[in-house]
Amino acid sequence: MTPPEAPEPGTHAPHPSPATLRALQLGSWHYQQATRRLALGPEAAALVGPVPAGGGLDELLTLLADEGARRLRRAFIACLREGSPIDVEAQFKRPDGRRPWLRFIGERMAQTAGEAGQLQGFVQDISTRKQAQEDTLRLAMRLTTTLASITEAFATLDRDGRFTYLNPVSERLLQSTTAQLLDEPIWEQLQGEQPGRLQEHIERALQSDQHVQFEDHYPALDKWLELTAHPYIEGLAVYFRDISERKAAEAKIHRLAFYDTLTGLPNRQYLIEQLEQALARRARATECGALLFIDLDNFKTLNDTRGHPIGDLLLQRVAERLRRCMRRHDTVARIGGDEFVVILQDLGSDPAVARDKARAAAGKVLARMAEPFDLDGRLHHSTVSIGVALFDGAHDGGVSELLKQADLAMYQAKHLGRNTQALFEPTMLAALNARVARAHDMRAALDDGQQFALHYQPQFDRAGHMVGAEVLLRWNHPQRGLILPGDFIPVAEDTGLIIPLGLWVLGQTCRQLAAWSQRPGTAGLTLSVNVSALQFRHPDFIDQILATLAEHGAPADRLRLELTESMLSEQVEATHTQMLRLREIGVGLSLDDFGTGYSSLMYLRRLPLDELKIDKIFVDGVLANPADAAIVQAIIGTAHSLGLHVIAEGVETQAQHQFLAARGCDLFQGYLLAQPMAIDALGAFMAQAHPTGACG
Repeated sequence: MTPPEAPEPGTHAPHPSPATLRALQLGSWHYQQATRRLALGPEAAALVGPVPAGGGLDELLTLLADEGARRLRRAFIACLREGSPIDVEAQFKRPDGRRPWLRFIGERMAQTAGEAGQLQGFVQDISTRKQAQEDTLRLAMRLTTTLASITEAFATLDRDGRFTYLNPVSERLLQSTTAQLLDEPIWEQLQGEQPGRLQEHIERALQSDQHVQFEDHYPALDKWLELTAHPYIEGLAVYFRDISERKAAEAKIHRLAFYDTLTGLPNRQYLIEQLEQALARRARATECGALLFIDLDNFKTLNDTRGHPIGDLLLQRVAERLRRCMRRHDTVARIGGDEFVVILQDLGSDPAVARDKARAAAGKVLARMAEPFDLDGRLHHSTVSIGVALFDGAHDGGVSELLKQADLAMYQAKHLGRNTQALFEPTMLAALNARVARAHDMRAALDDGQQFALHYQPQFDRAGHMVGAEVLLRWNHPQRGLILPGDFIPVAEDTGLIIPLGLWVLGQTCRQLAAWSQRPGTAGLTLSVNVSALQFRHPDFIDQILATLAEHGAPADRLRLELTESMLSEQVEATHTQMLRLREIGVGLSLDDFGTGYSSLMYLRRLPLDELKIDKIFVDGVLANPADAAIVQAIIGTAHSLGLHVIAEGVETQAQHQFLAARGCDLFQGYLLAQPMAIDALGAFMAQAHPTGACG
């Protein structure tokens, strides 16, 4: 007799009655981890015999030979830790001299959090079966200790690999009857995904006289089977085990570990492994390869305007197009966010040819991505920026270096205006290192507090009176000397240092406004400060303005913030709310570089602006370019119709000043009138021009 079929882990099978246990020659047992107490039922105790004092697992193990004791102990530990079922056969040494073979089967009982583990199961006397196995299978039965359960599929083969016997379980598993399979070679009845592999293993088991275990997928059965073949005198004893669930679990784990759940593409981990293999192959050969680093342009805008579900849908559509763009042996991966990477291999041994092929592949991607996407019934136009990095046998960097190169090239494509590709050049890495060094120096300068300084460029009305100034930041580097904003502000924005830097500028500006407010000649002057988009959208920006004004006692209506057109066209509602709060405080708002971006009249009508600033590029052309002259005149007219003042920057000639004044421009700023200067020089300038308006 065999024990009842073991229940699934975490469940409890109905406990057989004592009569049933005796009839089946079974005994029950129960084990508590906390006490290490092994309780044997009456039937089990009769089978095992007297257990030494203590009655625990350790005492029971003293009745077994060393190997049996080790296997049973390991099975108990594995069951407690991992929930692995217990199924161990071992020979016991009873005090009465008997040496029965007993089989222990068991499982872990369900438990609540914090509760010590408990096991339960059965013990069965298998001495008769063991003797029968030794008599009938001889050598084969010495090599196996976990077989002969009625739930296990078993068959025998002759030395030609033909079926000679199948038990009912194997008939059900193989979906054929004994009559259909008898005398047929096993490899003709079971066709795996690897032709000839089954016959190879069977013949190896027969020739080597050693057991062979292997697994394969059998499409006709729609199952993964593990076969274990044990040689004996007449042929082979073969055990079949359905491992489909295990294989499905392994495949799921593999997919979770190496594939992106949203797009189904390989993930960063898979990509890194493939790159490592590709670089290793290139080191042994002359073939070139390439990496395409692909980033969606303006993806955040789509997420912000239509929501993340639509953004996810776009990522899925992009993944589908990328797969169709590439060759079968190319690797397409999503490494996070809106970033995709493609490994192109086998591009030939000539680097120039490989470069052309890589750029052609990138061009194909650009063309396909430029086609509109159908996102939930609405067409969406999207583009990508692509960085291209080549690698070959001479590549002296690892995977991280190659990814860095492709990433740098992608950012170069962004810098070139997006919707394009860029090939990595060593100068890009040098530029990156320079930016890293610049950021490091900038942090040190912020900590030092002495390297940054403000310069002021006066602003004048049509009558020539100074009405205020624009605040301009300068960096006096201890080694490099004077650094202008164009050389360090982009680095500050990329690294987030623009936030503390902007706060420093704001503090210095408010301190100067507070000083001016104490003098009649300067109390009415304004100071204009450029504000970056990152600083403006910081959640604490308004609170920082209020705190800085209060700290220095500066008048809010003398502070003017200059915003760029791009800030108005992105996140319009949030920008509008932020600007209204600033107006409530009394802070003035100026739209800087007007005409160079994409501002619409709608923005000018809706947003609470005080002033438009005509960009220098139009001022330069008002006398020579009729189009620039028309644009300037239109800007002035539009601004006045909306109740806004107009200031022109970059006024450098008297003719420009006269042209602008004649068309109604309100304020002027430029080298014709005054250059940017430090606060002491500004005080002297004002004292000379207006003796009652000296400042400090």
